Amino acid sequence: MEQSLYLMLDSKGTPIARGRVQGGTGGQYWQIQVEDGKIDEILAHKKLKLLSVLDTGPSYEGVIVRSRNDMIQLEVTKINADAHDMRKNLRVVVEFHSFAYPLSGSWTGRREVVSNDLSAGGIAFFTDHSLQVGEQVEVVVPVTAQPLVLRCQVLGIRPSGRPSCVLYAAKFLDLCNDEETMLREAVFNLQLRGRPRAAGPGA
Repeated sequence: MEQSLYLMLDSKGTPIARGRVQGGTGGQYWQIQVEDGKIDEILAHKKLKLLSVLDTGPSYEGVIVRSRNDMIQLEVTKINADAHDMRKNLRVVVEFHSFAYPLSGSWTGRREVVSNDLSAGGIAFFTDHSLQVGEQVEVVVPVTAQPLVLRCQVLGIRPSGRPSCVLYAAKFLDLCNDEETMLREAVFNLQLRGRPRAAGPGA
């Protein structure tokens, strides 16, 4: 069942694997089968954070009790922190070439952008064109299961190591549930690969 699938993070909040709970989540001790992760890397940590793949699921903290093959047993406690915010703020460094289209402001057409990082709540991107804080644009995000064209608002300028480009931070606006789910899954998958992913040109 989908609700039994959890993203496992280390103490710094970095995803290291996914795991599927076996036998339910009602008790204090969970049996988790590790998926797309290295069991040795997981066992190097005493505590793990468990973040449900579903947006409605709570988050937990677990202490590793024992392990066998790709199964681990955890003693779990629920985390009081807002799980939705944890999922939304989980950010991955990823580079892809794409385009931005104006929704406000004085320019027309499209502008090339190169992403710097991505989360379910927003994106940071480089461009050699000037944008205003508060301006709204549509950005093509090609690293999700299906390419998305998402509305976002420019929040400000972040420090950049590229003298010819400006790094803008923007938040997504008016996401539907499917769009947020696709973004979250893309961020989770990119995090677990452990390295930036280059994608082809956008739309």
